Amino acid sequence: MLQRARARRNPFYAAPFDEVAPAIEGLASLDRAAWAQAFSTLARPHERRCAEAEARGDEQTATEAAFLAYTYYAIARYPLPAGEGQWQAYRRAQAWYLRATRTLDPPLERVEIPCDGEPGRGSAIVGYLRRPRGQSRPPLLLMCAGLDVYKEEHRADAFLAAGLATFAMDMPGTGDAPIVGSETAERLWDAVFAWVASRPDLDASRVALMGTSTGGYWAAKVAHTHRDHLRAVVSQGGCAHVAFTREWIEQAEQGEYPFDLALSLARAFGLSSAEAWWETASRFSLLELGVLDQPCAPLLLVNGLQDTVFPIADLHLLLQHGSPKSARIFPVGHMGNTPETLPMILSWLQSRLA
Repeated sequence: MLQRARARRNPFYAAPFDEVAPAIEGLASLDRAAWAQAFSTLARPHERRCAEAEARGDEQTATEAAFLAYTYYAIARYPLPAGEGQWQAYRRAQAWYLRATRTLDPPLERVEIPCDGEPGRGSAIVGYLRRPRGQSRPPLLLMCAGLDVYKEEHRADAFLAAGLATFAMDMPGTGDAPIVGSETAERLWDAVFAWVASRPDLDASRVALMGTSTGGYWAAKVAHTHRDHLRAVVSQGGCAHVAFTREWIEQAEQGEYPFDLALSLARAFGLSSAEAWWETASRFSLLELGVLDQPCAPLLLVNGLQDTVFPIADLHLLLQHGSPKSARIFPVGHMGNTPETLPMILSWLQSRLA
């Protein structure tokens, strides 16, 4: 974990190393309750610093402190809430995120889209909309978060600068999503596309979807099931079939993912244990569900050749089925993130949303 923190890798993107290092060194294990407590404790001085800055009218310092409070609570709930301490941390992270983004330009709009949710998960899709300045009806990029990087962690600045509106949302089974992952959870996007069509300030004829990591699984699926609504789809670091086999699941437990990957995926897909995931994950395979041989919207597949979270074989499998697709593989690990990756994705999206 210290290496991840020093390199500013997930979940430590915005966390100062000199602050997080003692907390990491003080952990005897990755017990979720202890993890939540350690990083929630780091948030509290920044909460106080924000309040003090507000009292003296120092908005810049207040915003910086609010962002750090959000950052530590977001780390505390990582990879996804399991237990009261992590759920409390997530709710605090959301509150501080809204405080930290209060002065964004273009502004951030918190949106609730009515959706037929499951018991205990609410009845709305919660997301964050930002629209570029100077456009009355910009094209829209739907940003689907992954297993552990939630909608609050998605950064929209590069897309906004390119003239795209963005809407960040959680994938099924995570964050505020009103349904868990299932064989039919793509129905979440029925409500999203209905909402897009209702917004006179968005161009519903120019909509793209980008899913990252496990969100890339949903992006690839929705590219097929909702193809008529989409001009372009990006699946970055996603999975499709091989990732759901027992052989890969066991192998991935020894890979680069810092927590218990099988258990985290199980919870996102409505299961209670890693054992249940090993036994039943194959039912979510896009190949077994018959999705891959359907036509799809223009689809760009991106990943790292050395990915140990989701196999590069899944990218190749997608290329071997259904409509022709675009692909770019980088010589790195999960997600294929390099200095070239985001500019390449952005250029591809712009060419299809023009």
